Amino acid sequence: MTTPVTAPSLSLVWTDHVTGRQGFLVVDRLVRGVASGGLRMRPGCTLEEVTGLARGMTMKEALHYSPGSRYIPLGGAKGGIDCDPRDPEAYGLLVRYLRAVRPYVESCWTTGEDLGLSQDLVDRAAAEAGLVSSIQAVYPLLDDEAAARERLADAFAVEVDGIGLDELVGGCGVAESVLTALDRAAVPYPGTRVAVQGLGTMGGATARFLARAGLSVVAVADIKGTIANPAGLDVEALLAARDGYGTVDRGALRPGDSELPGDAWLSTEAEVLVPAAVSYAVDPANQERIRARWIVEAANMPVVPEAEALLTARGVTVLPDVVVNSATNAWWWWTLFGDIGADADEAFAHVRRSMRALTGRVLDRARADGTTPRVAAHALVTDRLPVIAERFGRYR
Repeated sequence: MTTPVTAPSLSLVWTDHVTGRQGFLVVDRLVRGVASGGLRMRPGCTLEEVTGLARGMTMKEALHYSPGSRYIPLGGAKGGIDCDPRDPEAYGLLVRYLRAVRPYVESCWTTGEDLGLSQDLVDRAAAEAGLVSSIQAVYPLLDDEAAARERLADAFAVEVDGIGLDELVGGCGVAESVLTALDRAAVPYPGTRVAVQGLGTMGGATARFLARAGLSVVAVADIKGTIANPAGLDVEALLAARDGYGTVDRGALRPGDSELPGDAWLSTEAEVLVPAAVSYAVDPANQERIRARWIVEAANMPVVPEAEALLTARGVTVLPDVVVNSATNAWWWWTLFGDIGADADEAFAHVRRSMRALTGRVLDRARADGTTPRVAAHALVTDRLPVIAERFGRYR
């Protein structure tokens, strides 16, 4: 069983009059007139990619639906800009894009950071584009807008070991998905090896939480290549040596660390692979190199469907993005709606409980139905969307 694929509510292509570059906005589904989903910037971004991401956001929102919570799921949406975020013209392009889609941000699309963009950058560009906030469309749904906005601002000001709470909650959720799968398989944490592609916000936080849980991070990949050490990397030292794009200063490497080609993370001797960078990273050709038992999708759509079918056939379990990386989005809304406060311990505890419960439900459904975790997650979404629509209505 999979979720029915229907046409999105809104799909648009914008062409920048200055650079000729294109931007995209797809609203897959509205709940109470609002949809949620980040804005990414990367060279080669396409409408097809953004459409898939928007559909994924619909699923993430539905999977976190809890009738007793203050957080009420929204619909799913996504934005994308075809540009290298390091390009000198990138910021001006971002501002012009937000000016162009401003009516949608004001009325129905709540957005924030995604691949290639930090929340600080999105906030600065949104203000320059004349927006009150990148999530202002949700304000009419709040019981006390002023208190909710203050609570979220306070939460974004919280730091843990020098890193913002907002940069850690997503990786905490990914790590809990990994740990839940290990627990279900009765695999001890010590001795379990992990390779992570991408050491940005999501990948870096995931590596930190897994290392602190006792797993051994033996490889990390960034734009310069793969850093590996079979005995385990010093994750904290690598995180401290990152630049704003997640690229590690090689001067921080220890004597036992080696520098390998960028795709070497795929064939690393590890039980767990965490693609936490770009979409479409694992394809039918390179999946043959993977030796891991689990692939945990911290990035959006990193494993193409054909590759996943081949991996499944040879016993590799893929934990899907719509489950694994959903904590960041959910944390925003748990905080804004008031299910949790602006406190790191409370946030991490809520993320851990929620992600363990969600991952467990997906694994239980997969086992009961004899399917993959992705198919099981889609089945849960198919069950929940009509319930959400009946309770809150929708605009399509």
